[in-house]
Amino acid sequence: MTTRRIGRSDLQVTPLCLGGNVFGWTTDEATSFAVLDTYVEAGGNFIDTADVYSAWVPGHIGGESETVLGKWFAQRKNRDSIILATKVGAPMGSNPDEQGLSRKHIIQGVEDSLRRLQTDYIDLYQAHIDDQQAPLEETLAAFNQLVEQGKARVIGTSNYSAQRLAEALQVSAKHGYARYECLQPPYHLLGRADYEQNLEEVCREQEVGVITYSSLASGFLTGKYRAGQDLPSSPRAQGIQQKFMNEQGFTVLQKVEEIARAHQATIAQVALAWIIARPGITAAIASATSIPQTKELMGSLSLQLTGDEIKALDTVSEWR
Repeated sequence: MTTRRIGRSDLQVTPLCLGGNVFGWTTDEATSFAVLDTYVEAGGNFIDTADVYSAWVPGHIGGESETVLGKWFAQRKNRDSIILATKVGAPMGSNPDEQGLSRKHIIQGVEDSLRRLQTDYIDLYQAHIDDQQAPLEETLAAFNQLVEQGKARVIGTSNYSAQRLAEALQVSAKHGYARYECLQPPYHLLGRADYEQNLEEVCREQEVGVITYSSLASGFLTGKYRAGQDLPSSPRAQGIQQKFMNEQGFTVLQKVEEIARAHQATIAQVALAWIIARPGITAAIASATSIPQTKELMGSLSLQLTGDEIKALDTVSEWR
């Protein structure tokens, strides 16, 4: 399996990252284990989660995904063969010290994550949000301490603007701190502008890796959502209908499906292969809730789109 380096770090990862947001939420422990086993058996080595997954579910408090992963690591005894990414910063409680990127929350957050994950280090520890209340110097000093202690190998961030990312890189360089080696932005065929307009240039110039989330447009780019058909019974179906079920969305979907037929592939595989083929992209995150879904996602890694197909997808999804 071909791997790619995260930023300037020594972490080498599979270009398809398995999203852990569903573990302990829409997939129970046994199903999560099956998905994880299938992903690894197919050659995957990169798993992304967060401390807050899945605090939005009634009765959950956050940490459910990390707990499932910790049990899987303990049973499979494969921790050292996996590049594990998790995040800190999203609200884990109503107390001010239970959210954000203050030194106190980062230091406490990593200990909580390590305990749930049943490990003594995190390969990629990421700022989940841009906390404007916490000075970048404080945030990066805390992350740097974790790197020096060996609790985090590499640090990254999610949901930063181009300006904020550039400022963070400057602070790290000024103080000699570990720098953000990757960015996690939302990015897909129906949502290109936010990344391409400003972030892409900064990431490529500064050799910051890019790990995309919402890579399948919350599921719209799987083909489950069709004009004139009933919506899937999904909690996010209404939001997807409002955001993507329009003329532009169906035009893009039609082109993706046309290319998928030519390759005897699925719509999701083409949508992911387009992201993975873009220069500067390290990996695309996608989640699976079953063994067949996992195998389908991994099939995107062997799908080679032609230059003309990539150009056609670029054109139909153009935002400028």
